[in-house]
Amino acid sequence: MVLPDVSQLQGALGAICQDRATDYLNASRDLTTRASSRHFENALSSQKLKLIAEVKRASPRGELNTGLSALEAALAYAAGGASAISVLTEPRRFLGSFEDLQTVSSQVALPTLCKDFVLHPAMLEQAAEAGASGVLLLVNVLGKLTKSYLEACDVVGLDALVEVHTEEELDIALEAGARIIGVNNRDLISLDINLGTAPRLGLLAREYDFEGVLIALSGYSNRAELISLEGVFNAVLVGSSLVGADDLKAGVQRLLGLAV
Repeated sequence: MVLPDVSQLQGALGAICQDRATDYLNASRDLTTRASSRHFENALSSQKLKLIAEVKRASPRGELNTGLSALEAALAYAAGGASAISVLTEPRRFLGSFEDLQTVSSQVALPTLCKDFVLHPAMLEQAAEAGASGVLLLVNVLGKLTKSYLEACDVVGLDALVEVHTEEELDIALEAGARIIGVNNRDLISLDINLGTAPRLGLLAREYDFEGVLIALSGYSNRAELISLEGVFNAVLVGSSLVGADDLKAGVQRLLGLAV
């Protein structure tokens, strides 16, 4: 498989990807064929807005909850009504690991998403080995290689959440045949958030007759913000505002409207 050129990426995204490229400099590109259960996709396919709750200890903006137990957090999210768990595996800025992913995948009865900056097929192999149901693919990292990485996800048995931030990236995702598209409100270069991005691009995706799973990402912290996504999006991913809550289960329930 061809690897993306990340040398020209700017800002936070560039720094993270260049470090990750170094991590996988000599990694094997071989993939093991596995059957797909579509577990992640199926869990989010209903019309009712679902919640993907994220295990996240830090971000490029700083620490969030460095002592967070991945397993305890995931169990609390599941008890609160989350439909899937996102687990950060990037070790430097997010303090995550594939060990976290394996622990959660093996002990929590919800599909897990491997959230990292995929730029090498070995990362897909690792995600599958760790028991993930899905993996994040960033169009602003992979560009025109998105289609080949989607095909590689099919080989290893992973659903792919293809993330976009602009109309151009949305076009690439649609042309690549993405079944799950995530619209990120956060610009990964500047790290600025615009909560108007997901509604705008989500509606555009539906206007383009995209019938797959649509997910809104980044910046959400209350029930009212989630309600505004209903009817267009199938799910929303929430991380930072959840991991800082005193009660993670109650935090999920409040977002879902199950508790005050």
